[in-house]
Amino acid sequence: MLVIGTFVLGYLLGSIPFGLVLTRLGGLGDIRRIGSGNIGATNVLRTGNRALAAATLLLDGLKGAIAVLVAAQLGPPDTMLAAGVGAVLGHAFPVWLGFRGGKAVATAYGVLVAAAWPVGVCAGAVWLIMAGVSRISSLAALASFVAAPVFAALLADATTVKLALVIAVLVFVRHHTNIRRLIAGTEPRIGQKA
Repeated sequence: MLVIGTFVLGYLLGSIPFGLVLTRLGGLGDIRRIGSGNIGATNVLRTGNRALAAATLLLDGLKGAIAVLVAAQLGPPDTMLAAGVGAVLGHAFPVWLGFRGGKAVATAYGVLVAAAWPVGVCAGAVWLIMAGVSRISSLAALASFVAAPVFAALLADATTVKLALVIAVLVFVRHHTNIRRLIAGTEPRIGQKA
């Protein structure tokens, strides 16, 4: 029951659509009608408001981290795993938005940093390097989540490895259209309109 409870807690925290809330409060309208239509920080950046994009990135990461940190205080490692997966699923498929959410990248980084900070930091560093080289956010995210389970195996425990693997699968599933565009050479670069 505790594992189920922490999963639900993680899901509810993850499903808070900060990108949508912040862009509406900022007078920019419905983020789902802008750019790619996603509720995450990359699409908020397409509005031209860097401060709102940074706030979205921070809050989306924090909701994942809080879910894991609370679960870690409540029970064994499986509760942390359940809360982390719940948070990522909540962002990707929020009940409040008809299960149409974002790509869950920032939330997934928050989960990894809270679960084992060296893993999250290393995965984030891969994103920064790949984004700097390619200028393509989705490619950077995919590369970093391929690397995350490897970092978890080297730097953390078996629970974190499982968490990183599940998150990697979820991130790849949410990026299926991006993967098609990457193969076709039509994926927009950072700062470009989708």
